[in-house]
Amino acid sequence: MLTQAPKGTRDMLPQDAYLWQYVEGKMRALAAKWGYREVRTPVFEHTELFLRGVGGTTDIVTKEMYTFLDKGNAPSP
Repeated sequence: MLTQAPKGTRDMLPQDAYLWQYVEGKMRALAAKWGYREVRTPVFEHTELFLRGVGGTTDIVTKEMYTFLDKGNAPSP
């Protein structure tokens, strides 16, 4: 079982979460003042998007991505 966060990430623990919420609240208020609204995009993308954009032999594809197979053994986001 892995006990460390993936490289380049860290957990947001309760004692720190309030700081993020404060900054996010300020940014939301400022964005709303100028007419911007929130957009939430998926955390996962289809592998093909990166293969087409950067190529199958780049570090992004070979070292920094995970490709999951769906129930039919087809690549999934």
